[in-house]
Amino acid sequence: MCKWLPFQERKLVPAVGSAIRWVTLSKYHSGPRRPESVLCNASASVDSASLEKVDFRKLQNGSDIRGVAIAGVDGEPVTLTEPVTEAIAAAFAAWLLDQKKVESSKRLRISVGHDSRISAQVLQDAVSRGIISAGLDVIQYGLASTPAMFNSTLTENEEFLCPVDGSIMVTASHLPYNRNGFKFFTNEGGLGKTDIKDILERAANIYEKMHEQVKKPRDVSSSIKRVDYMTVYTSDLVKAVRKAANDVEKPLEGFHIIVDAGNGSGGFFAERVLEPLGAVTSGSQFLEPNGMFPNHIPNPEDKIAMKSITQAVLQNKADLGIIFDTDVDRLNYLFISNALGTSSFPFTLFFSFPRSAAVDSTGREFNRNRLIALISAIILEEHPGTTIVTDSVTSDGLTAFIENKLGGKHHRFKRGYKNVIDEAIRLVKLLNKLASARASGAGRGSQVLTDLVEGLEEPGVAVELRIRIDQHHPDVTEGSFREYGEAVLKHLENRVDSDPNLNKAPVNYEGVRASGFGGWFLLRLSLHDPVLPLNIEAQSYEDAVKLGLSVMASLKEFSALETSALDRFVKQV
Repeated sequence: MCKWLPFQERKLVPAVGSAIRWVTLSKYHSGPRRPESVLCNASASVDSASLEKVDFRKLQNGSDIRGVAIAGVDGEPVTLTEPVTEAIAAAFAAWLLDQKKVESSKRLRISVGHDSRISAQVLQDAVSRGIISAGLDVIQYGLASTPAMFNSTLTENEEFLCPVDGSIMVTASHLPYNRNGFKFFTNEGGLGKTDIKDILERAANIYEKMHEQVKKPRDVSSSIKRVDYMTVYTSDLVKAVRKAANDVEKPLEGFHIIVDAGNGSGGFFAERVLEPLGAVTSGSQFLEPNGMFPNHIPNPEDKIAMKSITQAVLQNKADLGIIFDTDVDRLNYLFISNALGTSSFPFTLFFSFPRSAAVDSTGREFNRNRLIALISAIILEEHPGTTIVTDSVTSDGLTAFIENKLGGKHHRFKRGYKNVIDEAIRLVKLLNKLASARASGAGRGSQVLTDLVEGLEEPGVAVELRIRIDQHHPDVTEGSFREYGEAVLKHLENRVDSDPNLNKAPVNYEGVRASGFGGWFLLRLSLHDPVLPLNIEAQSYEDAVKLGLSVMASLKEFSALETSALDRFVKQV
C-alpha cells in the first residue's frame, strides 16, 4: 500500500513500506519538529517477485551514480527504484568495510543527506535500509549540501556523531526533477570511476540475491539517528571567514549580497552564513527548497538562471550575487561593486568550469574563463607556482594568462572529474577578499576585479553546440550511444591528424581538441546523455565557422548524428 510522507519542502512524495520513528535526542537536533516529520520507511520489505532486471552499469555517471527516479517523462523509464537503491547502498557499505579493514567489534557509520528533489526522502530511506542490511549505522542529515556531506567525514565532533566513516549525498546535481543519484565520500575525498564500477558490480550481485529471498520487515530504529549537521557546517564556514578577517565579528558589514538557491538546498547560505557575518541579504530569491524547480533550473551554467540573478543584483543595487546549483557543489558569483581577499590554500587548485557567471557595474560578465582567471589571480598571488586544474572546456587564452602572466601552471582534465577541493573553500576565499578589501579601504570592487584579470586574452566568439545521437537509429547497436560516440571521436581524431590546418592538442584527457584558424575546438562525449557537446572559440565568426566546417566534414559519415545546431552555425557567415 502506498503511504505518503511529508517532505521538508511541504510537498508529498510516495513511499512504500511500513514506517518507524526516528531515534532523536535533543543534542542531535535543534529547532521544532512536526510530529509527522520523524517518519522513516526504514523497515520496508522487498517483494522478490516484483524485481525487474537491471543493468547496473548504465547507472554509472563518471565518479557518481545517476538514474531516473520519478515516472512521467516520455522515453525515461524509472531506473533508480527502491530495491536498486538498497542494493547500491549495501554495496557501498561492503566496499567501505573492505577499505577501512576495521576490527569486527567496531561498527562503522555512514551519513546520508539529500537535496530538494521530490524523490529525495524515498531514496534516503532506501539508502538507509541498504546500509543497515550490511551491518552499519546510519546518520541522516536530511536536506544538506554535497560539500557538507564530504566535510562530515572530516569534522571531529562526537556530539554530532562525527567524523563518519563514509557519506552518501542523494542528488542528481543540476539535472531535471525526475532524475536522482548518489555521490559517495570518505575522508580521502570523492570516489573515483573505478570505485563506482566496483560498487555497481557488487550491487548487481546483491540485487540478484533479492530474487532468492523475501526480506522480512524488521525494526531498525536503533541503527538510525538524525543529526542537524548543517548547523555545525555553517558555523565552521562563518568561523573560517572571521578568522581570515582577524577575528572581526561582522567582516561583511555594509555589503549587500544576494543569494539565488534555485529552490535547491543552498538557501541556508543567506541566513546562516552571510547574515551572521554582517551582510545584508534582502532581495535573495528562491531560497525555499522545491524539487519541481518552478523558477529556473538550479544550474549556474543556465542562461535563464544567470539572467535571473543578474536582474536581482541590479534591481537591488547589491554588491555581490551568488547562485548555487541544486546540491551546492557548483556556484557562480555575480559582482557589481565588491573586492576580493586572501587566506591559505592548497598548492593544487581544482575548478569545475562555469559557462556563465558574473556581471560588474559596467555590465561586463565574469563568466567562463574570466571567473577562473579571477580566482587563479587571487590564489597565485598567495602561492606562486600553484597548479590550476580545470575542466577540459577552457581556452588557450586562459592557459597563457595563468602560465605567462600569473606564473602558475594550467592542467586540463576531464569535465565532471571528482573535485577533491571543497567548493565552499573557494567561496570562503572570495568572502575573505571582500572582507579584507573593506577593512583596508580598497577602491570600487569592479575596478579591483578588472585589474585582476587584466591581460587575459579573450575570444571574439565562443559557442557550445550540442550534437545529439539518435539511440533508436539502426547504426547505434542496442542503443549504446557511448560506443557510437567513441567511434565518432576516433574518426575525427584521424581527420585532425591528416589536416594541415589543424594541430591536435599534445595533452588532452577528454574528447578531441585541436587548434587552428586562430582558435580551437573540443568535441567530447557527455557522461550520461547521448550528446556530443562541441565547443568552439576563435577571434572572429569567420574563423569559428572554419573550425565548425572542419568538424562537420568528419561528422557527415555518421547518419545517427543530429547536427542541426552545427548546420545553422556554419551558415551564419
